[in-house]
Amino acid sequence: MNSRQKPLVKSTDNKPLLIDRFGRQVDYIRLSVTDRCDFRCVYCMTEDMTFLPRKQILSLEELEQVARAFTELGVKKIRLTGGEPLVRNDVMSLIEKLGKLPGLQELLLTTNGAQLDHYAAPLKAAGVHRINISIDSLDADRFERISRVGKLDSVLAGIDAAIAEGFDGIRLNAVIMRGYNEDEVLPLTDYAVERGIDIAFIEEMPLGEASDHTREETTCSNAWVRSVLEEKYALLDSAEKTAGPSRYSQVPGHRSRFGFISPISHNFCEDCNRVRVTVEGRLLLCLGNEQSVDLKAVLRGRNATHEDLKQSIIAAMDLKPERHYFYDKEHAQPVRLMNTTGG
Repeated sequence: MNSRQKPLVKSTDNKPLLIDRFGRQVDYIRLSVTDRCDFRCVYCMTEDMTFLPRKQILSLEELEQVARAFTELGVKKIRLTGGEPLVRNDVMSLIEKLGKLPGLQELLLTTNGAQLDHYAAPLKAAGVHRINISIDSLDADRFERISRVGKLDSVLAGIDAAIAEGFDGIRLNAVIMRGYNEDEVLPLTDYAVERGIDIAFIEEMPLGEASDHTREETTCSNAWVRSVLEEKYALLDSAEKTAGPSRYSQVPGHRSRFGFISPISHNFCEDCNRVRVTVEGRLLLCLGNEQSVDLKAVLRGRNATHEDLKQSIIAAMDLKPERHYFYDKEHAQPVRLMNTTGG
């Protein structure tokens, strides 16, 4: 990107710059650093994946530029996603730079946990505050069936390493699917409670076409998950607001919180404060819609400046839709898989 200067974007009266048509302020981005992963989870990608060629993805330097532009526009939280972010070559150099961005209050990471036994300490040192770790089964054979190639022991070791490092927050993410792991709601919850960490249950999202199951047949609603939890735990709904879409419950006498992310059964769009940037530089304004802006074209445009990038981001807010319409046949459904979207 060319370094020629233009007048900087400035707000008037310190008003936020990233406001959509519905008055929602965007202060949180999910930044994908790779579409690649060392797992092949059945709800995220097909078994035989074709990943993006290197020239189509943003360089680490371009990812830093995007992050810096967003923080200069008032974004306070950045979550690094993938694919699996920790398989990106030299990703720690990017994370160390992001951890020093002025104005950034929280640097977050979503991971499958398989690399955390090596990366937990450097991530903490680089300024990562909280980590979400995906785990859908505590049975080794079943875990391998869901992830296709993953080894449970490596994830459990990663969770232990993260706990030992003392991150501000650790949350397990579990996608409960009928016919796969619906009998593990309580075992996974017990595992989290025993370690004093949070757990969130995520309804399977219809992003792209799953290659080995029909999503409408496997999706378990979080109302059902909650009913299973209430067989053992007395859940008290929390009024606590978080950066993401989780709705939390607390259990008296336990540190752990139980989260529910329910894009299918409970639309949570009314207070959406998030956008996503894919590793190929698409600014996605909504998880469940295809409206996007090509930031890579701006980054690589002849004579483009950092200010041009920021102006493109501001203009994109007018494209952010009011809500998603998963499974609504009157609305176009996303065709991209979760690994190309950014988790």
